Amino acid sequence: MENKINSGGISYFMRGFDLIQIKGIRRFVFIPLLVNLILFSGAFYYLFQQLDLMFAWLDQFMPSWLDWLDYLLWPLSILAILVIFSFIFSSIANWLAAPFNGLLAEKVELHLTGQPMGSDGFAAVIKDIPRTLGREWTKLVYYIPRAIGFLLIFFLLPVFGQIIWFLFTAWMMAVQYCDYPFDNHKIPFTTMRQVLVADRSRAFGFGIVTTLFAMIPIINFLVMPVAICGATAMWVEQYRKSL
Repeated sequence: MENKINSGGISYFMRGFDLIQIKGIRRFVFIPLLVNLILFSGAFYYLFQQLDLMFAWLDQFMPSWLDWLDYLLWPLSILAILVIFSFIFSSIANWLAAPFNGLLAEKVELHLTGQPMGSDGFAAVIKDIPRTLGREWTKLVYYIPRAIGFLLIFFLLPVFGQIIWFLFTAWMMAVQYCDYPFDNHKIPFTTMRQVLVADRSRAFGFGIVTTLFAMIPIINFLVMPVAICGATAMWVEQYRKSL
C-alpha cells in the first residue's frame, strides 16, 4: 500500500454520492439518512437555543460599547459546535443505525463485485444486532479516552488544539465508516485499524473530507450513507484482496 500523500481517500468519499443514487442501493440509504436527519436537526436546534440563552445572559453584564462582540462570537460559537459535535452526534447516529449501515455496505459491495455474502436481508440484520452493537461499543471504547485527551488540548492550546482535534476527528471518521465492510467480513477491529494505519494517507484523505462535509448544514444529513458507500468502494478496490 502506498504511503505518499494522495487524493485517493477524497475521491472515494465523493464517489459515495454516485453510489447512493444507484437503483437497488437507494432504498438502503433511507434509514441511515432518516436517523441522521432527526438527530442532527434536533441537536443543532437545541444547541442553537442554548447559545441564544447564553448570549442573552452575557449581554446583561457587558457594557454597551462591547455589543459588537456578539457579531464575532456568534459565528465562532457556531463553528465550534460544528467542529466539536460533528463526530459526537455522528457516533450516536451510527449506534442507532449500525445494523442498517452494515446492510448498506453489504449491498454496495454486492453491486461492485457481483458476489453476494449470503445475507438474508432484514431478517439477518435483526438477528445480527447484538454483534453489531458490540462492534460499535468497541469503537466507542477506542474513541472516548482519546477524545477526552484531545478535547483538553482543544481548549488549552488555541489554534494548535483545534487543528489536532480536527485531525483526530478525521481519523475517527475513517475508522467509523471503513469498519462497516470490514465488520461484514468478521475482520477484527484491531486488524482493520492496522490496515488503515498502513495506508494512513488514504485514510486521512477520506476522513478529512468526511469531516468537512459533516460540518456543512443540510449536506451533513447525507454524510453517513455517502461515507459508508465510499468506504465500501475503498474496501473492495484497496483492501479486500489482501485480507
